[in-house]
Amino acid sequence: MFRFPSVLLSRRLHRRELSSSTTSHPPSLPLSHPIYLIWGSNTGVGKTLVSAGIAAAFLLSSPTPSQFHYLKPLQTGFPSDSDSRFVFNKLRQLSLIRNPHIPLSASHRVINLSPAVTASNPLAGEEGVGPPPELLCKTLYAWEEAVSPHLAAEREGLVVKDSVVLETLGECLEDVAECGAGKERSEVLCVVETAGGVASPGPSGSLQCDLYRPFRIPAVLVGDGRLGGISGTISAYESLKLRGYDVVAVVFEDHGLLNEGPLMSYMRNKVPVLVLPPIPKDPLNDLMEWFESSHYIFSNLKEIMLSAYFERIKKLHDMPREARDIIWWPFTQHKLVPDGGVTVIDSRCGENFSIFKVQKTEVIAPQFDACASWWTQGPDAIMQTELAREMGYAAARFGHVMFPENVHEPALNCAELLLQGVGKGWASRTYFSDNGSTAIEIALKMAFRKFSVDHGLIVHCHEDTTNERSTELMVLALQRSYHGDTLGAMEAQAPSSYTGFLQQPWYTGRGLFLDPPSVFMHNSTWNVSIPEGYHLESLKGKSITFASPDEIFHKGRDKSELATVYSSYISKVLSGFRGSNNVGALIMEPVIQGAGGMHMVDPLFQRVLVNECRSRKIPVIFDEVFTGFWRLGVETAVELIHCVPDIACFGKLLTGGIIPLAVTLATNAVFDSFIGDSKLKALLHGHSYSAHAMGCAAAVKSIQWFKDPCSNPNITSEGRLLRELWDDKMVHRISSHPAIQRVVALGTLCALELKAEGNNAGYGSLYARPLLEKLREDGVYMRPLGNVIYLLCGPCTSPEVCNQLLVKLLRRLEEFDVCKN
Repeated sequence: MFRFPSVLLSRRLHRRELSSSTTSHPPSLPLSHPIYLIWGSNTGVGKTLVSAGIAAAFLLSSPTPSQFHYLKPLQTGFPSDSDSRFVFNKLRQLSLIRNPHIPLSASHRVINLSPAVTASNPLAGEEGVGPPPELLCKTLYAWEEAVSPHLAAEREGLVVKDSVVLETLGECLEDVAECGAGKERSEVLCVVETAGGVASPGPSGSLQCDLYRPFRIPAVLVGDGRLGGISGTISAYESLKLRGYDVVAVVFEDHGLLNEGPLMSYMRNKVPVLVLPPIPKDPLNDLMEWFESSHYIFSNLKEIMLSAYFERIKKLHDMPREARDIIWWPFTQHKLVPDGGVTVIDSRCGENFSIFKVQKTEVIAPQFDACASWWTQGPDAIMQTELAREMGYAAARFGHVMFPENVHEPALNCAELLLQGVGKGWASRTYFSDNGSTAIEIALKMAFRKFSVDHGLIVHCHEDTTNERSTELMVLALQRSYHGDTLGAMEAQAPSSYTGFLQQPWYTGRGLFLDPPSVFMHNSTWNVSIPEGYHLESLKGKSITFASPDEIFHKGRDKSELATVYSSYISKVLSGFRGSNNVGALIMEPVIQGAGGMHMVDPLFQRVLVNECRSRKIPVIFDEVFTGFWRLGVETAVELIHCVPDIACFGKLLTGGIIPLAVTLATNAVFDSFIGDSKLKALLHGHSYSAHAMGCAAAVKSIQWFKDPCSNPNITSEGRLLRELWDDKMVHRISSHPAIQRVVALGTLCALELKAEGNNAGYGSLYARPLLEKLREDGVYMRPLGNVIYLLCGPCTSPEVCNQLLVKLLRRLEEFDVCKN
């Protein structure tokens, strides 16, 4: 028998700040061998007995040498109460009974002790026996007082961040993989036993079901066979499922109440329910007889665990091939998807994908979703759980219900929040739809009606004039615009790769498309690029540059010579357009044009354009499907361009990105243009799932969450702005890089265009692919717009994480530039 040297007991005795936030990726989860979390429906239900039973079934019945790892991340009541020591001792005892001539080699370590433990037990590290161990037991963090970890941590001076707990656990799981190197998959098994119940707090105060969620380790739930145990077990099971855990089995001690019947009925036989024999109140032979009588149950449980593991591994390996055979991906040329180019996403936790990777070994690795899954995502891990809970409640309460002439609480609350938030000061009506493109089509119908009423184009609204077209209305829009993929929305955008005959043979482009000036940073300076066609004589010799975005958005620019240039250009183009009297709507993406290449339009130009349309009674539509809800650092781009629309469309971040929902907001004047005595004058447009309760409930939670400083630390004290997320010095360095044409950094967006010519430029370019492949190796998932690449974080993302992204990007840019040269 020996004691581990003190150097192995790396005791971190300094007090850590109470925090659950992280500034780095959680560690990867190795898949070389099965790993399971052992959860309890409550404290005192026998989790450690189950862990020991699984260990015995695995180690003491195997004909081949096996290895079992028992990890206890959090232990209170130490050293008098030590679950890892219990497993260590019990397995040694059982080994002597079953194989008296072949002693079990085992080790036991305690890694981090609180000052209270070390003061009274200076040699609290445990012993090991024999050659390289078959049983390895570890306690990661131990406190002396037998209370919840968050209380013990606070009282004893070892308060540990969630990120630190995960990092330590990740290191131990990597050790499991290293120790098992060279062994068959089925020859190593690891269990991680939690403390207390599923929702018991960890040392930072976070619930353990949230604390361990980044790993999403498959679960075995130890239920409760006592009176009230059915309810407790089901509640624990639902808490795990709500967070996306896979529960492979439920096991509990028999108390003679037949709890297994209702539990099996509830599980619908999809999850095995195993019943252990009663634990004797006066255990003889130190529970050895009980373990022997439970051997068959534990052997069955072990087989269930191994079978689920192998099934998971097979599925992860097969998914890319199966997907290639039956899925048609959007915006993807299948012929250009390389071997190994299909990313298998096992789950999502906050801002990170958890992806399946095969390198030296198989792992589930975190990858920051830097395209925000097509601009929809914003929640951190805590908000993700909150949204899941809200949607579950709405689904259970409402399912789906018809909406016209009806109302339900989520829809009413959502509409009120929208009018008090993004529509404050101008909007009075909320129209629900299902996605951004259809929200645009609704907006066009609204605008055209308002224009037709204002200009006397509608005479007999009580008559069905479906087939009459006295006037062909058109839109006023911008080059590089993009408003969605449906046919009507595409008609309202300028010709592009998305609208050509190859993609949309019906496209005609029913509009006048202005070429707008753009703003970008290059060589640490913000510049305005003005296309040909503008009369710039008054500005000759003057440099149009800015020191900061604040100068660009300042309303004082309205009195500048450039404003006069813009006004003259707009008036000239409109006056020279043959169908200018039939321009029934202005539609534009305020400030940032997304799919058109992440171009920043000069807000002064857009403001002048809106004013010109106002003078001509042309309704104004803002397409804020991308820019809305803090994407640009403010809740709505109205706050940046200092003018309001008649109609605006929102989607994507509206629900936190967890479920599709879109809205079109409108003024009373727009709404009134649809009011009359005939139903034929109403807005005859709708969706089967209009204002679905789950989406509205998610939107209510998201709107409130993003703007509340208590839940979003990036909100400034005034509650109107996000703090700066992208490090200014790093952005300036990137803008000065020789491989970069332009940079736009605003709010949650940092976009850059790579210098490219010919076929290397434009939407169809593959120029950026090598760079993005390297960034994915770094744990950053990006998707290009040709030779334009971008980082898109969420409103809650910490500046520290954003800075890490920029550091990785700059490092890979240096390598990319060297390769191209």
